[in-house]
Amino acid sequence: MSKDSQKNTTEKQNSALPLFYSNPVPLDAKKHVDVALKKNFGLGFTAGINAIPINLIEMPQICHYYPIAFSPDSNATPVAILGVRNDENLFLNEDGTWNSDALYIPAYIRRYPFIFSEMPNSDQLSLCIDLNDDVTEEGGEQKFFDDEGKPTDLANNALEFCKSYHAAARQTLEFSTWLADSDLLIEREAQINAGENTRINFSGFRIINEKKLAELPDEKIVELHKKGWLPFLYAHLFSGAQWQRLTLLLRDKEQKKAA
Repeated sequence: MSKDSQKNTTEKQNSALPLFYSNPVPLDAKKHVDVALKKNFGLGFTAGINAIPINLIEMPQICHYYPIAFSPDSNATPVAILGVRNDENLFLNEDGTWNSDALYIPAYIRRYPFIFSEMPNSDQLSLCIDLNDDVTEEGGEQKFFDDEGKPTDLANNALEFCKSYHAAARQTLEFSTWLADSDLLIEREAQINAGENTRINFSGFRIINEKKLAELPDEKIVELHKKGWLPFLYAHLFSGAQWQRLTLLLRDKEQKKAA
């Protein structure tokens, strides 16, 4: 029996830029008056990513489709697992669409190509666009500014989405910081049976130790209840059932490849 040992590439984020972004620049009415978002540029930018950061408020939706884990670093960032091999997203179809059985797409993906950026020497946040030929074009229909230099509905909607995302990310940071210090997380390795006598060992992530959670003193449980975090802890635990979904997606992909 052969083994394919793989490591979780949670975010490929040791670079200075956030995951997916290559050239984020603040949207400017003068500089970008003729710039537009390409229509239906698809989700091909998620290829090669096997885990994606998620926010706390998403976890009840995420747990129905993706396993939820936590990054091995001191941030304990919650992530949705998209694949069990390096550089492989099992939910991305060949045509750049998302797997139709996964009815919820993580907000980090849906936010792209927009993002907030802190302005130098200021607490102000600026709406940025990942300015590259894959997602933007000159003179297209989906412009960010009208002829008078005012933001279009597209830009305004992106701004509101990024505001909501930013607020949710701050909530998540508080939660994950607490979790990292709680001694509830343990290293875990998943063994995936890919068929044809092939097993994949997927490691480099953490999960909540259910036994330790059950043994928390009453005052800690009350604290979690007051913070409103208990449902999200259980969403993580429930998401463990989705490892089977990943196994089926992997087997289906391998069968199609062999056909």
